[in-house]
Amino acid sequence: MKLRVVKKHNAAKGCFVCGVNNASGLHTEFYELEDGTMAALVTVQSHHQSYPGRVHGGVCSALLDETIGRALNVTEPDAWAVTVELSVRFKKPVPYDVPLVVVGRALTNNRRLFTGEGTILLPNCEEAATATGKYMKQKLSDIADFESSGESWEVYPDDSDPDCFDLPDTWAVRE
Repeated sequence: MKLRVVKKHNAAKGCFVCGVNNASGLHTEFYELEDGTMAALVTVQSHHQSYPGRVHGGVCSALLDETIGRALNVTEPDAWAVTVELSVRFKKPVPYDVPLVVVGRALTNNRRLFTGEGTILLPNCEEAATATGKYMKQKLSDIADFESSGESWEVYPDDSDPDCFDLPDTWAVRE
Protein backbone atom coordinates (compact mmCIF):
# COMPACT_ATOMS: atom_id res chain seq x y z
CA MET A 1 0.00 0.00 0.00
CA LYS A 2 1.42 3.35 -1.04
CA LEU A 3 1.08 6.20 1.46
CA ARG A 4 1.82 9.82 0.66
CA VAL A 5 4.22 11.85 2.83
CA VAL A 6 2.38 14.75 4.48
CA LYS A 7 5.47 16.39 5.97
CA LYS A 8 9.01 15.81 7.12
CA HIS A 9 9.59 16.02 10.87
CA ASN A 10 12.19 17.94 12.83
CA ALA A 11 15.59 16.63 13.77
CA ALA A 12 18.10 17.70 16.39
CA LYS A 13 21.84 18.20 16.03
CA GLY A 14 23.07 15.81 18.73
CA CYS A 15 20.37 13.13 19.15
CA PHE A 16 21.63 9.55 18.77
CA VAL A 17 18.68 8.60 16.55
CA CYS A 18 18.00 11.73 14.46
CA GLY A 19 20.99 13.99 15.16
CA VAL A 20 22.37 15.52 11.99
CA ASN A 21 25.72 16.36 13.64
CA ASN A 22 26.17 13.24 15.77
CA ALA A 23 29.13 11.39 14.24
CA SER A 24 28.15 8.18 16.08
CA GLY A 25 24.42 8.62 15.47
CA LEU A 26 21.97 6.97 13.11
CA HIS A 27 20.94 10.11 11.14
CA THR A 28 17.35 8.86 10.86
CA GLU A 29 14.84 10.98 8.95
CA PHE A 30 11.17 11.01 10.01
CA TYR A 31 8.06 11.58 7.91
CA GLU A 32 4.37 11.85 8.73
CA LEU A 33 2.21 9.83 6.33
CA GLU A 34 -1.35 10.50 5.18
CA ASP A 35 -2.87 7.75 7.36
CA GLY A 36 -1.27 9.07 10.57
CA THR A 37 1.70 6.71 10.48
CA MET A 38 5.14 8.00 11.43
CA ALA A 39 7.74 6.57 9.04
CA ALA A 40 11.52 6.71 9.35
CA LEU A 41 14.31 6.10 6.86
CA VAL A 42 17.66 4.93 8.13
CA THR A 43 20.75 3.12 6.88
CA VAL A 44 22.48 1.80 9.99
CA GLN A 45 26.29 1.65 9.74
CA SER A 46 28.66 -1.19 10.62
CA HIS A 47 29.82 0.56 13.81
CA HIS A 48 26.31 -0.12 15.21
CA GLN A 49 26.70 -3.89 14.85
CA SER A 50 26.39 -6.63 17.40
CA TYR A 51 27.37 -9.83 15.59
CA PRO A 52 29.02 -9.27 12.20
CA GLY A 53 26.45 -8.29 9.60
CA ARG A 54 23.76 -7.53 12.20
CA VAL A 55 22.56 -4.35 13.85
CA HIS A 56 22.72 -4.38 17.66
CA GLY A 57 19.35 -5.08 19.28
CA GLY A 58 19.66 -1.95 21.41
CA VAL A 59 19.97 0.15 18.26
CA CYS A 60 16.87 -1.55 16.82
CA SER A 61 15.05 -0.82 20.09
CA ALA A 62 16.11 2.84 19.96
CA LEU A 63 14.79 3.17 16.39
CA LEU A 64 11.44 1.63 17.35
CA ASP A 65 11.19 3.71 20.53
CA GLU A 66 11.85 7.00 18.73
CA THR A 67 9.49 6.22 15.85
CA ILE A 68 6.59 5.15 18.08
CA GLY A 69 7.22 8.09 20.42
CA ARG A 70 7.11 10.53 17.52
CA ALA A 71 3.74 9.11 16.38
CA LEU A 72 2.16 11.26 19.10
CA ASN A 73 3.22 14.37 17.13
CA VAL A 74 0.85 13.48 14.30
CA THR A 75 -2.16 14.47 16.42
CA GLU A 76 -0.40 16.52 19.13
CA PRO A 77 2.49 18.43 17.54
CA ASP A 78 3.43 20.22 20.77
CA ALA A 79 3.49 17.13 22.99
CA TRP A 80 6.69 15.18 23.66
CA ALA A 81 6.76 11.49 24.50
CA VAL A 82 8.82 10.05 27.34
CA THR A 83 9.08 6.26 27.34
CA VAL A 84 7.43 4.48 30.26
CA GLU A 85 7.59 0.94 28.87
CA LEU A 86 8.86 -0.68 25.67
CA SER A 87 8.50 -4.31 24.62
CA VAL A 88 10.45 -5.44 21.55
CA ARG A 89 10.18 -8.70 19.63
CA PHE A 90 13.02 -9.62 17.28
CA LYS A 91 11.92 -11.71 14.29
CA LYS A 92 14.78 -11.57 11.78
CA PRO A 93 18.35 -10.27 11.79
CA VAL A 94 18.56 -6.58 10.87
CA PRO A 95 21.44 -5.92 8.47
CA TYR A 96 23.49 -2.74 8.38
CA ASP A 97 24.46 -0.77 5.26
CA VAL A 98 21.00 -1.25 3.70
CA PRO A 99 18.10 1.22 3.76
CA LEU A 100 15.49 0.34 6.38
CA VAL A 101 12.01 1.71 6.99
CA VAL A 102 10.69 1.97 10.54
CA VAL A 103 7.00 2.73 11.05
CA GLY A 104 5.05 3.61 14.16
CA ARG A 105 1.58 4.73 15.16
CA ALA A 106 -0.39 5.65 18.24
CA LEU A 107 -2.97 3.11 19.40
CA THR A 108 -4.54 4.74 22.46
CA ASN A 109 -4.29 8.30 23.64
CA ASN A 110 -5.55 9.99 26.78
CA ARG A 111 -4.69 13.13 28.74
CA ARG A 112 -1.39 11.86 30.22
CA LEU A 113 -0.37 8.68 28.37
CA PHE A 114 -0.49 7.09 24.96
CA THR A 115 0.40 3.66 23.64
CA GLY A 116 1.77 2.78 20.24
CA GLU A 117 3.23 0.10 18.04
CA GLY A 118 5.97 -0.05 15.47
CA THR A 119 7.99 -2.27 13.21
CA ILE A 120 11.33 -2.31 11.40
CA LEU A 121 10.90 -3.31 7.77
CA LEU A 122 13.67 -4.92 5.75
CA PRO A 123 14.17 -3.83 2.11
CA ASN A 124 11.86 -6.68 1.00
CA CYS A 125 9.15 -5.34 3.41
CA GLU A 126 9.50 -8.28 5.84
CA GLU A 127 9.15 -7.40 9.51
CA ALA A 128 12.49 -7.73 11.31
CA ALA A 129 11.45 -6.40 14.73
CA THR A 130 8.22 -5.14 16.28
CA ALA A 131 7.50 -3.19 19.43
CA THR A 132 4.73 -1.84 21.59
CA GLY A 133 5.24 0.97 24.00
CA LYS A 134 3.65 3.21 26.60
CA TYR A 135 4.63 6.87 26.77
CA MET A 136 3.98 9.78 29.12
CA LYS A 137 3.21 13.13 27.52
CA GLN A 138 5.51 15.96 28.57
CA LYS A 139 6.08 19.60 27.69
CA LEU A 140 9.44 20.24 26.03
CA SER A 141 10.34 22.70 28.78
CA ASP A 142 10.05 19.88 31.34
CA ILE A 143 12.53 17.57 29.62
CA ALA A 144 14.99 19.66 27.59
CA ASP A 145 16.41 23.13 27.14
CA PHE A 146 17.44 23.30 23.51
CA GLU A 147 18.40 26.96 23.44
CA SER A 148 20.81 27.01 26.38
CA SER A 149 22.55 23.85 25.15
CA GLY A 150 23.07 25.18 21.60
CA GLU A 151 20.88 22.37 20.31
CA SER A 152 18.33 22.82 17.51
CA TRP A 153 14.98 21.30 16.58
CA GLU A 154 14.17 21.92 12.95
CA VAL A 155 13.44 20.34 9.59
CA TYR A 156 16.51 19.62 7.48
CA PRO A 157 15.20 19.27 3.89
CA ASP A 158 16.99 16.92 1.54
CA ASP A 159 16.60 16.48 -2.21
CA SER A 160 16.24 12.73 -1.64
CA ASP A 161 13.21 13.08 0.70
CA PRO A 162 10.54 10.62 -0.52
CA ASP A 163 7.06 11.62 -1.71
CA CYS A 164 5.53 8.36 -0.50
CA PHE A 165 6.25 5.08 1.27
CA ASP A 166 5.26 1.64 0.03
CA LEU A 167 4.25 -0.28 3.16
CA PRO A 168 3.03 -3.87 3.41
CA ASP A 169 -0.75 -4.35 3.53
CA THR A 170 -0.32 -5.80 7.02
CA TRP A 171 0.41 -2.25 8.18
CA ALA A 172 -3.06 -1.01 7.13
CA VAL A 173 -4.96 0.81 9.88
CA ARG A 174 -7.00 -1.72 11.83
CA GLU A 175 -10.70 -0.98 12.24
